[in-house]
Amino acid sequence: MIAESDDIQRAVASDSRLGSRAPAFVRRSRPLHLVWRAGVFLAGLAVIAGGVILLPLPGPGWLVIFGGMALWGTEFVWAQKVLRWTRHKVTEAARSAMDPRVRRRNLLITTVAVLVLAGLAIWYVLSFGFVMPWQLG
Repeated sequence: MIAESDDIQRAVASDSRLGSRAPAFVRRSRPLHLVWRAGVFLAGLAVIAGGVILLPLPGPGWLVIFGGMALWGTEFVWAQKVLRWTRHKVTEAARSAMDPRVRRRNLLITTVAVLVLAGLAIWYVLSFGFVMPWQLG
């Protein structure tokens, strides 16, 4: 436990934005800070669980999951590092998607996929008409 807290203190010292964002009166009292951290953990866990439930349902599942991670990020250094890594990767992907060669490739792949799906739809309508598959029998 001491080694872990030393690592956290070193990480906080190297980057002052990392670490707990709890109010000062909470950080002064160790038992209160532990209760605070447990509450933040449970709230973040509930938000992430809600996001996981929303993944197969219509709703902003990933947005809710990242919201729960941001909630954890207010208190836990590891969550702050995961969010920083994710932000870096998303920015890198957006930058690479703006590359003209990558955009041409993506447009070509999308065009081919749309043409294949349109061809399949035309084949289906010509073969079976507008009858739904479960009404073929």
